[in-house]
Parts: sequence; structure tokens; C-alpha cells
Amino acid sequence: MDATEISLIIPTLNEAANLTPLAERIDAAMRGRRYEVLIIDDNSRDNTSAVCQQLSRRFPLRLIVRLQPKDGLSGAVLHGMAQARGAIVVVMDADLQHPPEKLSEIVFPLERGEADFVIGSRYVKGGSIESGWSPYRALNSWVATVLARPFAGKVRDPMSGFLALKRADYQNAKRLTPLGYKIGLELLCKTRAKRVLEVPIHFGKRAAGESKLNLKEQFRYLEHLSRLYDFSYPRLSPMLKFGVVTLISWSVAAAYFVAMRTIGWGVLASVIASYGWVLAVTAVFHARYVRTQREFLLHPRPWLDFLLAGAGEWIACGLVATYLAKRAVVPHEADIFLLSFAAAMLIRYILRKELLLDVRGLRHEVRKDEMK
Repeated sequence: MDATEISLIIPTLNEAANLTPLAERIDAAMRGRRYEVLIIDDNSRDNTSAVCQQLSRRFPLRLIVRLQPKDGLSGAVLHGMAQARGAIVVVMDADLQHPPEKLSEIVFPLERGEADFVIGSRYVKGGSIESGWSPYRALNSWVATVLARPFAGKVRDPMSGFLALKRADYQNAKRLTPLGYKIGLELLCKTRAKRVLEVPIHFGKRAAGESKLNLKEQFRYLEHLSRLYDFSYPRLSPMLKFGVVTLISWSVAAAYFVAMRTIGWGVLASVIASYGWVLAVTAVFHARYVRTQREFLLHPRPWLDFLLAGAGEWIACGLVATYLAKRAVVPHEADIFLLSFAAAMLIRYILRKELLLDVRGLRHEVRKDEMK
């Protein structure tokens, strides 16, 4: 190993009150090992800098401040990993919910070559959570874990932020595009770890400060899941998303179609007007796609491409609806609705393949920083 055997990466934001007891407990747990502590701070407004300056005189601790934070906690962790010197990297929170006393058990399987990825787990035998979790938070954790199951495999606690892996495995990971808090899930998926070991931990209460988990982070988690599904299932994922967007948009359009027929609109006018709602709902998903995938886009004007494709779909819908309405002696309105929309969807599928319009962001090439 290097002079530094183990690098502990601790992302922080206004966690000054927790840093001194954390550093003391880490040092006690890591006694006999050569280690470093990297505090990756997202420009805190408390006295984190002063506390770290004092702690650096007693412990092998470095403060790295991100003046323009990007990608939340996950981005901070990857920033730290890029500067780590240890052969083994450990990630843990600063709020003392992850017990430093478990560090030896976390790194030992990696030192012995018995695992590729080690997780401090709340949900294996011997693991536990401090009482006081609200039913909402418990349900939120359970749902998040279930949604990650398709690519987390048999791992019981893929949401854990207390983890360790070899730095070489991190460096070999492909297409790291983290978002939000679940860096462990990102690394577990992208390193394609085969031997995953879960070490039971007691997940304690936050010692000081405020939790960073909020509704915004929960939506970011869903976006992060979307990226991981794309990575793990590159063929199936876009088809499923195409189907989800189609189902939602058609449901809204069908409700509008029924409402228009109820107030006396004709079948043809109702079908054509209803397809406008398909485009409106799809535009919401497209906005999310443009916002989260802009750096991947091959075309500089994604909204112009969307409008051109939408116009093509709407015209196809109108032409087919007109043809069916005029050809049928007694036109069945459900048939006209479904067949017209199906024709428009066919045009959408063709155009999205040609123009790379996709709710997940299709592209021919990867970014330069993904080419490892």
C-alpha cells in the first residue's frame, strides 16, 4: 500500500459541531493504520474551516472546499475520491449516524481481499436503526430500496452512505454521473462489484445540525434512479420510459376527449384537440430530459427538434382521424381515437430515433470524462 493506506471521505455542509467528536472517534478506531480524513465541504456558512484547521494539528485531516458545489453530496464524494491517496477509500457521513467504531470491520474484508465492496448495513442481522423514525421516513426508505432492487441485487441496504471500496475499483468505474445523496448506489452499480459484503451497524441519531433530506432530494433520487436504469438496462430502459410517457399522456388525452364529446364536440375535432394534451404531457418529460441530460445532447436546439417532431405527430393524428371519419359509414369514436393516436406514436418513434428525441437522452457517444 501507499504511505496512506486508507482515505476517509466525509462530505459536509454546516457540520462544524460534529467534526471534533467525529475526528476523535475515527482516530481511536483507525489506530495502527495509516489513514487520512478528507473533509469535502460545500462552502459551509458555519465555522467548519476554523474547526478543521484546529483538528489538522492533531489528526491527518485535510479540508477541501468546493466553492461552486455540483451534484450535491455525491459530487462532493467523487471530488474527494479524485484526491484520495489511500488504496482503500471509505465514505461516511459527518453527522455521527454512521458509527466510526465500525471502521475496522468495514475495511478489514478489503484488506484481506475477501470483498470488492463493503457496506455498513442497517438491515442485515445485527444491524439496527435508532428509534424515533417517523412512519413517513421508514416508508420512504423502504420504497427507495425497492426501486433500487433491480440493479442492487441481493444487497439489503443499497441506500447506505457508509461504504468502502478499493480506489482502483473506483478509478475503473464507467460513466459516474451521480445526483443527490445516494453515492453508494452509484458506486455499487457503476463499479459492477461482484463480492459485496454487508457489515451490520447501528444507525444512530444525528448528533447536531439539520438533516439535508427534503422533497427536492427525493425527486433528485428518482432522477438518479432513471440514470442507473439506463446504465444497467440500456435497451429495456428507454422502451419502458417510452411506454410510461405514452400511458400517462394518453390517459390525460382520453379524459379530455370524453369531456369534449360530452359537451357536444364532434369526433374529429375532439381527437385532434386531445392529441394536444399528449404533446403537453410529453413536453413536461422533455423539459426534465433537457435539464438533466443537456451535457449529453448532440443537437443544440432540443426544443426546436421537439416542436418539429410534435408537429409531425399531430399532423399524422389529424390525417388518420380525418381518413377514418370519412371512410366509416358509422365511425366508432373509440377506433378513431386509438388508431389516430397509434399512427402519431409510430411517427414519434421514427422521429425520436432519427432526431435522438428520448425521455432518457439517447446519444451516439459518451462524454470525454466517461471514457476510461
